[in-house]
Amino acid sequence: MALSLTTWVVMLIIMAVLWGGGTAAIRRSMSDEDRKLDLIRDQGKIDTYSPRAMEDLQQWIQSNPADPYAEEARERYNECVETLREIDEPFYDWSDQEIENLERL
Repeated sequence: MALSLTTWVVMLIIMAVLWGGGTAAIRRSMSDEDRKLDLIRDQGKIDTYSPRAMEDLQQWIQSNPADPYAEEARERYNECVETLREIDEPFYDWSDQEIENLERL
């Protein structure tokens, strides 16, 4: 059974969207990784969490103080706070004010 012209067109459009989207995602990801590598080479380390992730982590730690992973989460949080205070250029979009407002847990 031969495929209709409409089927071929839809199939080609879907392939173009999938390949185009995949290629764009890979390029963006590789660009981010290159930037991370440059920051690590220049500064020795980079921030590990975005502002939103740090806020979520802080809320989780405060909500679950008895959790077996709470101490590890607290250590990770404090490591990121110290790193942000030591480095010149963060990877994530941190403002100077946000960094100054961070407190160790």
